[in-house]
Amino acid sequence: MEIMFDTANISQIERMSEIYPYTGVTSNPTILKAEGKVDFYQHFRTIRDIIGPERSLHVQVIARDTEGIVTEAHKLLKNIDEGVYVKIPLNEAGLAAMTRLKRDGVRVTATAIYSVTQAILAMAADVDYLAPYYNRMQAMDIDPIGIIRELSSLIRQYDMDTKILAASFKNVHQITRALTAGSQAVTLAPNLLTEALGGAHITGAIDKFNSDWKKVYGTKELP
Repeated sequence: MEIMFDTANISQIERMSEIYPYTGVTSNPTILKAEGKVDFYQHFRTIRDIIGPERSLHVQVIARDTEGIVTEAHKLLKNIDEGVYVKIPLNEAGLAAMTRLKRDGVRVTATAIYSVTQAILAMAADVDYLAPYYNRMQAMDIDPIGIIRELSSLIRQYDMDTKILAASFKNVHQITRALTAGSQAVTLAPNLLTEALGGAHITGAIDKFNSDWKKVYGTKELP
């Protein structure tokens, strides 16, 4: 099971890295927009320095034609590092680029997935990760659980190395549903993890423990 942070905020990544057992960082142009007009390549080199070489870093291309996508993929590898997973939206131009890049040994994450057919084509191109959009599918009355289950079954049936990296979550319930349905990885906004561990019921339980201890021992900590 892999848990990734879907953010490009450096201070957030630094803080969360001290707390959570995560396996990587993902981003896209919409997420990066929140950081303002940063020095693009330097920003992601800084993120790499924080997360280290053992965790995955997924960075998205902007080009919409196959040649442009391939060119930008190699720019990411040259200007950030060779370990970057290149995120590519899965349409015809993207699929053609994925096929070429995988032949060259480039790590690829297929994103903007809304259907099993899209994912099957990406799996045939031997991509590393499939990123189905959970909440967006649900909002469109598409069954994300059904899609994740079908993809998980296909991966097992054909003994493929591709992993499902479920994305686009609005709450922790969606995250757990994706994982139990067969997703090997999830990427989520860090605030969802903060909310999961900061609920009033958790705080209330801790307060009760501390209150009961103090009533017996008169202190706020162990002797």
